[in-house]
Amino acid sequence: MDASLEGIRCVMLDLDGTCYLTSLSGEVTLIDGVLDFLQRCDERGIARFFLSNNSSRSVDEYVSKLAGVGIPVTPDEVMLSTHDAISWLKELGATRVHLMGTEGCHSMLQDGKIDTRSDNPQFVVIGYHNALSYTDIAEAAVWMQKGVPCMGIHGDMNCPSVDGGLPDVGSFLAMFEAAIGVTPVKVCGKPQPSMIEWKMDELGLESNELCIVGDRLVTDIEMATRAGVRGVLVLSGEATREDLSSAPQSPDLVVGSVDELLR
Repeated sequence: MDASLEGIRCVMLDLDGTCYLTSLSGEVTLIDGVLDFLQRCDERGIARFFLSNNSSRSVDEYVSKLAGVGIPVTPDEVMLSTHDAISWLKELGATRVHLMGTEGCHSMLQDGKIDTRSDNPQFVVIGYHNALSYTDIAEAAVWMQKGVPCMGIHGDMNCPSVDGGLPDVGSFLAMFEAAIGVTPVKVCGKPQPSMIEWKMDELGLESNELCIVGDRLVTDIEMATRAGVRGVLVLSGEATREDLSSAPQSPDLVVGSVDELLR
């Protein structure tokens, strides 16, 4: 596959590190060429979705955030690790959890008919929380030590930003393992192929008609490999060319940024 993306009917784009970078203060900086790339997708009839492990925002919040930086998007075009976590909990019949997460994450689970502040939780759910307090950590730890199983909405160790990597869900899970010896029974989100397979079925896509575009080998490209679809690595976020020499993942294409695609 080359940068023309010949034969591709749908692209699923990571957000942080692929479309933009976010500072510690929350300021969003678009990566050069993103808006032009999305316009080329629209002009060529290529469906585009935004795929993120970042569970700190609800779908509605993402729609507003993206609109605020000039990216037009509908709620159906936003696919989050939170969706994958809700689906997994529903498969198990879970309706009561203790969530360590933002209000946006609480709202998504509650919209999915899952009580996130239960006094009798079936799971402790760990999400990305950028306003985390020690009380939040302690409450989750207490439930785990009472025998309530823990699950992670995703497993990213850090969230890319213009200021460098910031601790993410994977780091929180590692903290609980170090502190109280508890490991999660399930980690959702990328690179789990379940995050995208339902959309492939809905759109009737063959595996060679979809490509995942992202900046992380261990999530974006690993998910593409597991799902059997094309994987495009952009070097605008976390991964570097040096990483490719030692990584087990092998992208179908490596470009500097999305600006090089569909030219």
